[in-house]
Amino acid sequence: MLKSMTGFGRSEDNVGDKTFLVDVKSLNGKQFELQLKLPALLRPFEFDIRRLVSEKLGRGSIDCTISLKETGSAKPITINTDLAKAYYKPLAELSAALNLDASHILSTLVKLPEVITPSSETLNDSEWRKLQQVIGKAIDNLNDHRLNEGRSLEEDLLFRINNILHQQQEVIKLEPLRQQKIREGLTKLLEDNVGKEAYDSNRLEQELIYYIEKIDISEEQVRLKNHCEYFKSLLTDPDDSKGKKLSFILQEIGREINTTGSKAYDSTIQKCVVLMKDELEKAKEQVLNVL
Repeated sequence: MLKSMTGFGRSEDNVGDKTFLVDVKSLNGKQFELQLKLPALLRPFEFDIRRLVSEKLGRGSIDCTISLKETGSAKPITINTDLAKAYYKPLAELSAALNLDASHILSTLVKLPEVITPSSETLNDSEWRKLQQVIGKAIDNLNDHRLNEGRSLEEDLLFRINNILHQQQEVIKLEPLRQQKIREGLTKLLEDNVGKEAYDSNRLEQELIYYIEKIDISEEQVRLKNHCEYFKSLLTDPDDSKGKKLSFILQEIGREINTTGSKAYDSTIQKCVVLMKDELEKAKEQVLNVL
């Protein structure tokens, strides 16, 4: 079963007197890249969260946002009362000296350095374990989404590879006719330019054998079929992460198709090659989304 790199997961639950909302979004990417957004009290756990997401999601471009909904006795900020009082006295004296309205002093105080600071509150061990479960649930939801997307990818890739195999069978059917066309074409060329009785037929046979062996595509067809069958078998492999393997196999498939086209010297076979290349390019686009 294939797993797509594209997906979305969400989870929300209470952790102690707080409520956390976890959103995880994944897009395709060559490596694991994580954009992580956390509230201040989770900064001490950032590396643990990154490791947790990495272990469960493999590769891809990941966007994870953990939001805090304050409830109960949660304290998002801390007010330094002593510092505020120390600021207040000189501000009040200055206001009186300048005959200014003292009612605006409070709004000035809260803007001064260190008067209001983020809370130093953090999670205890049991709360951290519960938060890991909330994050894990969001990741599990994302992985379920990835599996659903993967089923569609698998169906499409199987369709493309079967189309390539169908055209490959057509090439095999056309191969004997191609050799006959080459033989007849060279014979006619000699007869028209040299004369029917003026060339050595035995030497012609030797040259034909050499020429036909040089442009023979039977080995390419065997390898092409083997690569396609291996690709199909890998689709059912239980390994979650196999997008890179599938991409490598498609490169080998493309190499055999290109060699077939360069050695064919036959318009009908070239049409089959063009159709195979078209299916191959579509398969390559889809494999970019496979985990």
